[in-house]
Amino acid sequence: MLGTGTPRPDPARSGPATAIVVNGTPYLVDFGPGVVRRVAAAYSKGVTALGPAAGGIKTAFLTHMHADHTAGYPDLILTPWILGRREPIEIYGPKGLRAMTKHVLSAWKIDINNRINGIDRLPRAGCQVVVHEIRPGAIYTDRNIRVTAFPVRHGLKHAFGFRFETSDKVIVISGDTAPTPSLAEHCVGCDVLIHETYSQQTYEKVSRKWQRYRRTHHTSSRELAALASRVKPGLLVLYHRANAGGALTLADPEEAVLDEIKQHYDGRVVTAHDLDVI
Repeated sequence: MLGTGTPRPDPARSGPATAIVVNGTPYLVDFGPGVVRRVAAAYSKGVTALGPAAGGIKTAFLTHMHADHTAGYPDLILTPWILGRREPIEIYGPKGLRAMTKHVLSAWKIDINNRINGIDRLPRAGCQVVVHEIRPGAIYTDRNIRVTAFPVRHGLKHAFGFRFETSDKVIVISGDTAPTPSLAEHCVGCDVLIHETYSQQTYEKVSRKWQRYRRTHHTSSRELAALASRVKPGLLVLYHRANAGGALTLADPEEAVLDEIKQHYDGRVVTAHDLDVI
């Protein structure tokens, strides 16, 4: 769990970013603010597959185009290249990703050209991105993993969750979403469900506008408990604890949402923190 945060700038939680490592190969999901520095911290703690500066990450997936999930994109493209990546990175994500990539590379054009043609003489291929704009269904397969994208409800035309299947594990990442049948369908038989949620305690303290937003864009603790009771994951992992409408002043203790889940769900559940290894 590289980053488990939200748009709220919590120093203890970087933006959403999750690495799944299979047979020594890392697959990144989302690249929120701070992603490369969290990768460096994970490397120092023994997660060496990611590389010391994220250079080990060759394949990444994006759930949706919101800033808290994408603000680390320039860092992911440029920093590993500056520090040694020699091959393009492949990114799978929603429509709009190709345009975002083009604009990121254009925004850093002066830096890129200087590093290619100046004293660094870096290979151009190392900062190139192979973009795959995806639709629901099977989107990626290699010798380690099969990845299926499914649509979720988050107020965007194109937003996804992902189901990762390895030889011995099934891991589902919800992305940001309100409850939706497609998510429940793809959770069946999963060993690990990594799911966003918000606390009923904070919901009751925000305005009606933000209560409505939460109901249509995110998943309450009660709704998540009901989903988990139905699909029975081996382990439920809580991340991206949404506090929409709470600004920077409304307290959102992680114990509250965990207790709310446990009141309605008796399976294994944990709250994720940055750099947790599950």
